[in-house]
Amino acid sequence: MTAPEIYDIIIAGGGTAGCVVAGRLAAADPSLRILVLEAGPTTRDDPLHTQPSRYLHHLRPESTTVKFNVGKESAALGGRAPIVPCGQCLGGGSSVNFAMYTRGAASDYDDWETVYGNKGWGSAHLLPLMRKCETYQLEPGKPTHGYTGPLKVSYGGFYPEIGQEFLNVAAQYDKDRGLTDDVNDLFQCNKYGRWQKWIDMKTGTRSDVPHHYIYPQSSNINLHILTGYLVKRVIFKGEVATGVEFIANKRFHSDAKTEALTATATRLVVLSAGAFGSPTILERSGLGSSTVLERIGVKQLVDLPGVGDSYQDHQLILPPYLAAESAHTLDAISQNVEDEINKWTTQWKENGTGLLATNGLESGIKLRPFKRDLDMIGPDFRKRWLEYYASAPDKPVVWMATLSMLTGDRPDVANGKYFSVAWYLEHPTSTGYVHATSADNVNAPADFHPGYLDTPADMALHKWGYKRSRELARRMSSYRGEVASRHPSFNPAGEAAAGPKHGPVPALAPDILYSAEDERALEDYVKKNVATAWHSLGTCAMKRREDGGVVDARLNVYGVEALKVADLSICPGNVATNTYSTAVVIGEKAAMIIAEDLGIPMPDTNIQG
Repeated sequence: MTAPEIYDIIIAGGGTAGCVVAGRLAAADPSLRILVLEAGPTTRDDPLHTQPSRYLHHLRPESTTVKFNVGKESAALGGRAPIVPCGQCLGGGSSVNFAMYTRGAASDYDDWETVYGNKGWGSAHLLPLMRKCETYQLEPGKPTHGYTGPLKVSYGGFYPEIGQEFLNVAAQYDKDRGLTDDVNDLFQCNKYGRWQKWIDMKTGTRSDVPHHYIYPQSSNINLHILTGYLVKRVIFKGEVATGVEFIANKRFHSDAKTEALTATATRLVVLSAGAFGSPTILERSGLGSSTVLERIGVKQLVDLPGVGDSYQDHQLILPPYLAAESAHTLDAISQNVEDEINKWTTQWKENGTGLLATNGLESGIKLRPFKRDLDMIGPDFRKRWLEYYASAPDKPVVWMATLSMLTGDRPDVANGKYFSVAWYLEHPTSTGYVHATSADNVNAPADFHPGYLDTPADMALHKWGYKRSRELARRMSSYRGEVASRHPSFNPAGEAAAGPKHGPVPALAPDILYSAEDERALEDYVKKNVATAWHSLGTCAMKRREDGGVVDARLNVYGVEALKVADLSICPGNVATNTYSTAVVIGEKAAMIIAEDLGIPMPDTNIQG
């Protein structure tokens, strides 16, 4: 792109929400000139994206499909600097995530409307959009699911033993909670069940956004997708957004010139660069707090002190266990063992089944404590429970599920078969921030602090999550002990000692008793291992301006015109969910709002990806 171009709408960021917005608007009015600028590469028909079980490939240090954001060294983490990846390719997280289908509690979205004042963003308004985006390929006729949308939802094409073993144990060990055939119906929690996936059961392929909203419209000459370009700032004429300034990403355009390019938007600019990209673009454009803007040398256009604040995530821990040799796991696939991948590729191509057609996340629960659990969690969580959870029975506290493999680097772990019973906190009390550090260098690392464990309530929940997940794991038939190097350094002579075992304990065996020394070891373990769940949000919050808001309920950035934000950064509060589904719904809602603003009719369904 060597000369200025003119479009009706420019979308800065081709991630999940940005692709939904572009796809819906292009289908509704093919004459709209739409430009999508994406920092990463294309993803079309690449098996590393379309084969669901290949997702760990994108977490390699040399990956070109994610960006690794390094946080500040944190005292709460024992001086560790956490690293948070985010998708950087067309489709964003939808193209590289774990493909786990999860939706928040209805009350999470109701809070967006009633607590934060965003009319039209409650669950009653968003549920039709959740149905609109999906084709639920499991039980027909369920009122909270959709059956004609572009994205497919199923159990995938393979069911490893670990998932069923987890449910078998839960039915005996935790019978008070019971089982369900839908862990994601929006209105209930605290029951165990098989976990749905963003996988088409007919083809075994990942249901990402570009393959279902963008690529099916390749014949639309007015829908322009530029990959490998970074948006530097929004261009304003007075207080009206009129375009963007952007540069080539040298990772993909090594021969491109270094000077900035510009594109003009005659009707609207939409930021959809995510929880890291959208706030830093705003700050480089002069919108933010005076402190941040003065520090990077940008003249303030609008005083918006909430830009970059209220960063939130779900804090995840994945403790691994040794699995029986007979178990089917994704370990060989995750390690790129060529023979294993070739074997399963043949089956996947023939009928969309086999280990390539699953994500290994087979069964789980959105867990909410009973009174006896609250007593175990202790007083550090009591205030949070009474103020936030007690009156909202649909809100889970912890997500917990099986994963049929070991994740992370393996210098200290032998090749073999493993599984995890993982957990993350659904609504951590700890928050952080993301701010730009340069006015001109788009690639400059952000001033980033995720805030993990900054409050005692979060530590208390993690300790409970470890104990509960371990009790479930050690009763499962495939259990052969803990990977000791990835568990707390408990007293080796004590009851809690971790290590290889001959097999599981009985379903009704007594729980492990932890000594005071063990409790300290567990806290050290949490500090060393708590990590991102890839669920970054909240840094351009949809709140009242006086409460630190950045956008209003129609996604307009306060203080300017013709500029909206549409991505997970607008979330005013956290959601008990893997955030892909929320990003899709934000994109669907944003497309409707934009269509209304521009006078474009928006049919209920208009894409068959």
